[in-house]
Amino acid sequence: AARGSGSTALRPQEGGIPFSFDFNAFRSRLRHPVLGTRADESKEPQSLVRAQREKIKEMMQFAWRSYRLYAMGKNELRPLTKDGYEGNMFGGLSGATIIDSLDTLYLMELQEEFQEAKAWVEENFHLNVSGEASLFEVNIRYIGGLLSAFYLTGEEVFRVKAIKLGEKLLPAFNTPTGIPKGVVNFKSGSNRSWGWAMAGSSSILAEFGSLHLEFLHLTELSGNQVFAEKVRNIRKVLRKINKPFGLYPNFLSPVSGNWMQHHVSVGGLGDSFYEYLIKSWLMSAKTDVEAKDMYYEALEAIETYLVNVSPGGLTYIAEWRGGILDHKMGHLACFSGGMIALGAEDAKEEKRAHYRELAAQITKTCHESYARSDTKLGPEAFWFNSGREAVATQLSESYYILRPEVVESYMYLWRQTHDPIYREWGWEVVLALEKYCRTEAGFSGIQDVYSSVPNHDNKQQTFFLAETLKYLYLLFSEDDMLSLEDWVFNTEAHPLPVNHSDSSSRAGGRL
Repeated sequence: AARGSGSTALRPQEGGIPFSFDFNAFRSRLRHPVLGTRADESKEPQSLVRAQREKIKEMMQFAWRSYRLYAMGKNELRPLTKDGYEGNMFGGLSGATIIDSLDTLYLMELQEEFQEAKAWVEENFHLNVSGEASLFEVNIRYIGGLLSAFYLTGEEVFRVKAIKLGEKLLPAFNTPTGIPKGVVNFKSGSNRSWGWAMAGSSSILAEFGSLHLEFLHLTELSGNQVFAEKVRNIRKVLRKINKPFGLYPNFLSPVSGNWMQHHVSVGGLGDSFYEYLIKSWLMSAKTDVEAKDMYYEALEAIETYLVNVSPGGLTYIAEWRGGILDHKMGHLACFSGGMIALGAEDAKEEKRAHYRELAAQITKTCHESYARSDTKLGPEAFWFNSGREAVATQLSESYYILRPEVVESYMYLWRQTHDPIYREWGWEVVLALEKYCRTEAGFSGIQDVYSSVPNHDNKQQTFFLAETLKYLYLLFSEDDMLSLEDWVFNTEAHPLPVNHSDSSSRAGGRL
């Protein structure tokens, strides 16, 4: 077995999985050091950026220590009641915050905290659970987090746990079309669709469309082709199916392979499907031409039918219901500025500048949703109608649950343009988080961004540590820290390596 960076191979009683992945060869193919080269700290402007970065690191340390103190091993911290929360998304798996935090702790060089997290995974992360789990959430948070931790450290425990957990998700794909259902029972191996998804008849585009990156890496690290075959079949179904106006509706029957209705969204239910197309192209070192073509075709349809400019000049992506537009954007859709920026350089030459500008305009609109609130944090959804723009119109959409999508776009736009406005906007978010979301025992979402007296929701979401703080930290770091030449981020911000296979050809299937 090839060894990791000084890590020993698993002993037989630890349930080792045959290993042909050469970690040192993988690391030698990276174009940049994982943590980047350090900036010249004697430069005056750098000292401000360094202080800002250190502040974000302190926030991560505080979020982690609060979790460790009051909720260690539970899935999430409830900071107001100072206890832990398990939830029912993960099928009985524990420690979601721990797995989601591993790569952020490593990136920020919080070595003591990283070792605590790793020790918990080694000693207490058990896979013999028997509940019902979300295929999507377990994949992006747990498998994504474990894969990244392995690629960053070479520690075998992360690889083995990722592969074994991946195997537990495979029964979700036992359907007539191979399109997985959204829920898998870890005990019986049965599967079902979410009851709310067209009365339990549908799989969700964002869920079955956001498995590709992780499953190709599971094949890469295990040699087991089944993972890659499952996601290639999903791609095949989506290639063949008729798409209304080139758009992908959000609900698909895993039995018939037909769309169940014509609701299209680049926010919730649709979002990360599009993200994984362009990232599959980038992760393949630009060899997965099918993913590239599907992405740009989808983007053209989105721009033709969904992109609008408000009377006040704000560019937004509406939602489409059988040809009728809802003039609103969800916070979740605000990742799309970053996605479009990321994909701009590989577009047709005459479209590149256009996509860069579109990315900047959408990101600006999402910033406006923050700027127009009393807390300077953005609502869950915001509308463009009757003279009110980029604001939520009802209390049920006015909450903020520590979401990352807006700062994610700031990070990508910063890396592409180095326009200082993106760091200014990012710093506004840091200050708002500190003022309105920091409590005595962790960070909490708030129920109304338009009230300057925060009503906390008592939840420190795992993605706050995995995504929001990581993207903020990268925004204030050098470009070669987790360089976009070497890494793509899954939709939970877990970095997965680009397949630089130029120095050797490997067995076990190319990514």
